[in-house]
Amino acid sequence: MEWNLDDSRSIWPQLREQIMRAIVAGEYKPGDAFPTVRDLAQDAGVNRNTMQRAMAELEGDGLLITNRTSGRKVTDDQKLILKIKEELAQKNIENFIDEMQSLGYTAEEAVKMAERVTEKKGVNDK
Repeated sequence: MEWNLDDSRSIWPQLREQIMRAIVAGEYKPGDAFPTVRDLAQDAGVNRNTMQRAMAELEGDGLLITNRTSGRKVTDDQKLILKIKEELAQKNIENFIDEMQSLGYTAEEAVKMAERVTEKKGVNDK
C-alpha cells in the first residue's frame, strides 16, 4: 500500500482514511487477514501507537475485526463495505460540486465537464 500523508493535519485520521479506501476499493478483501500494526506502521513510516489508533477507529467503524488468537481481519460484512464506499463517493462528489460552484460553474456544467474529461482521459467503464 502506498501512503500519502500530509503534515498539515493529524496523521492517524489520514491513516484511517487511506486504509478505509483500500478496503472499499478491494485492496484488502472481505474476511482476509490484515497486516499487523507493526508492519503497517513500519511501511507507512509512522509510530506504532499512531497506527494502532487508526486501526482501533477502523474496528469501531466495523471494517476490521480482532481475534485474540489470529489477529485482525477485514470484515465479512460486504453490505457495510458497500455502504462506506457509497458514503465516500457521495462525499467526493459533494466536494467536487462545491469546488466547481466556487469557480462559478453550475452543478450541470460541472457534471458535463467531468464527462468531457473522462472521455478525454479514456476512462473506461468497469
